[in-house]
Amino acid sequence: MSLPKPPVAPKVPHRIEQLGRVRTDDYAWMKDDNWQQVLRDPKALRADVRTHLEAENAYTKAVLAETQALQAQMFAEMKGRIKEDDSSVPAPDGPWDYYARYEIGAEHPVHARRPRGGGAEQVLLDEEALSKGKAFFQVGAAHHSPDHALYAWAADEQGSEYFTIRVKDLATGAEVGPPVESAYGDFAFSPCAQWLFWIWRDENARPSKVFRRPARPGADWAGQDELVYEEADEGMFLGVGVAADDSHILIHVGNQETTEIRLIPAADPTAAPVAAEPRQVGVKYALDHWSDRWVIRTNADGAVDFKLCVSDAAVPAKATWRDWIAHQPGRYITGFAAYVGHLVRAERVNALDRLVVMARDGAEHVVAFDEEAYALNLEGGYEYETTTTRFVYQSPTTPRQWFDYDMATRARTLRKTQEVPSGHDPARYVARRLYAAAPDGEQVPITLLMLRDTPQDGSAPLLLYGYGSYGHAMEPSFSIRNLSLVDRGWIWATAHIRGGSDKGWGWFLDGRKEKKPNTFTDFIACAEHLVAERYVARGRIAAYGGSAGGMLMGAVANLAPDLWGAIIAAVPFVDVLNTMSDTSLPLTPPEWPEWGNPIEDPGAYDLIASYSPYDRVSSQAYPPILATGGLSDPRVTYWEPAKWVARLREHTTGDAPILLKINMEAGHGGASGRFDFLKEIALDYAFAVWALERSWEAA
Repeated sequence: MSLPKPPVAPKVPHRIEQLGRVRTDDYAWMKDDNWQQVLRDPKALRADVRTHLEAENAYTKAVLAETQALQAQMFAEMKGRIKEDDSSVPAPDGPWDYYARYEIGAEHPVHARRPRGGGAEQVLLDEEALSKGKAFFQVGAAHHSPDHALYAWAADEQGSEYFTIRVKDLATGAEVGPPVESAYGDFAFSPCAQWLFWIWRDENARPSKVFRRPARPGADWAGQDELVYEEADEGMFLGVGVAADDSHILIHVGNQETTEIRLIPAADPTAAPVAAEPRQVGVKYALDHWSDRWVIRTNADGAVDFKLCVSDAAVPAKATWRDWIAHQPGRYITGFAAYVGHLVRAERVNALDRLVVMARDGAEHVVAFDEEAYALNLEGGYEYETTTTRFVYQSPTTPRQWFDYDMATRARTLRKTQEVPSGHDPARYVARRLYAAAPDGEQVPITLLMLRDTPQDGSAPLLLYGYGSYGHAMEPSFSIRNLSLVDRGWIWATAHIRGGSDKGWGWFLDGRKEKKPNTFTDFIACAEHLVAERYVARGRIAAYGGSAGGMLMGAVANLAPDLWGAIIAAVPFVDVLNTMSDTSLPLTPPEWPEWGNPIEDPGAYDLIASYSPYDRVSSQAYPPILATGGLSDPRVTYWEPAKWVARLREHTTGDAPILLKINMEAGHGGASGRFDFLKEIALDYAFAVWALERSWEAA
């Protein structure tokens, strides 16, 4: 097959000296020095950079022109599996049932409520109407006030994750007060419904301050939001919330390894926040108030997979914590939810979830399922004084099911099963759980989904998905998207590699900082195991990962290029050394606990340099690669995939195409509409099919 010629990026050597080490970056020019403005206004992008990115997009479109029909077909299949006029299960809160629904053809939902027990609908927020005429529109948080009189939402219209918060009076429909600009997507009403707490993003797109304003600004309001808390450490993230029993407003300060929670009594919402337990590096905790006591989830005192403590103190400093649910290695306590008479904790054991319901008297029972691989998530609800909680069950073969669960009687009520309009027969498919031996002997779980009659002789193409960072577990969930490959005879495999928390928090700790290479070798071990077990042949695997999973893709492309028939790297974090050395970028200081600080620590510099995909590109035959990005992405900036693709093309000794697709109107999450996003997934999957059909041109 004759391919068009790719764009050739100019090489402009840029010498960087750091900690006595020197490196040259020929493509540093792709970073627009005005990138902060580009986040807010993509039209501000420097002309030469825009010209190059548009040339890359045109090249990718030309190379994949023959896949247009397949992309359209896959998109139609995925869209056909979505119930267009879908609605969430109503969540009761006092006199109202709150829910979100979609209208046929709509990209965005309508938020609404009805009187509890039935009655006329009241529209709270029509996202579809607000999105009209906008290339990008995404609502982050959206909440009603505790007195049910106001509705607030945070909207991002660039993909930059700078949100604008608006508050509406539900009686009149009028907006209350001026909008909040440059906000983080998180906010909270005080339990008295008199105050709105919100988080400001600074000029480097970091959440750094918590402000308070009247929920209903009156004529006497000076128009100046009051500073509640300012975080001096650029490496910390901020969050705001309210305790389950409405006793406190909570300000969460933390990163991947350290937590501090500050408390404001709900009875005195203008009081200064007080630290529950001052931060200690390496100690994480989450807490909630359970009527007469605090419940604390923590890894303190060597509880790697976390334990639960209780405290009767007004301010629960660590000295007042008493062990309650002891730490058990291998039983990872992932979270909990408090109700007036019960506490539900979520646990994960060997990459399988379960819920444990405990009554006030200490009696407890387990909620679990029997499938070989499944996901079970606690959804909870608005109400505290109830015996009903809600959870969602799903598996690779089983669509999502929403259950209301009576914690006292143990009765399950199925409220909704995800409807697949085009039809879905779970009996056609089989899900399996395998284990691959890592180089150090650890057993790495793999979840497979395939048609029941797919042969296990190595002939089937296989997509291997991985992430492996930040402690995020890859749960064995149901996906209407993956079926477009599986129904074509593909096997979908998820590698539960270290760096995630699939097998506990220790699984995460064994895949970060100096142990980060375990993430990459685990993924390769999973691929080798699937070849050895004859699920797939070497070179017939499409590797797929996004963001930090895109870094994984870059690493395994360098380490074992002959294993892969294709690599899809979505918004890939591949320029690790340069990004972790640039303190102006939004996530650099907050991410040093994950990767190390190469500005001050020579060991961290050398470690990152040893695997950073951009820095480790070498002269070898790379497989077909598709890298994608978003121009207004504040998490993985557009120039990371752009630079990586340029360097790959410069060094590859093979003929396989290396493609770049930048969404010029979106950020980290891609297109904001529920259908538009599927077009991007269809492109990824069509590329995988196209690339493996050529393998590359029978090399």
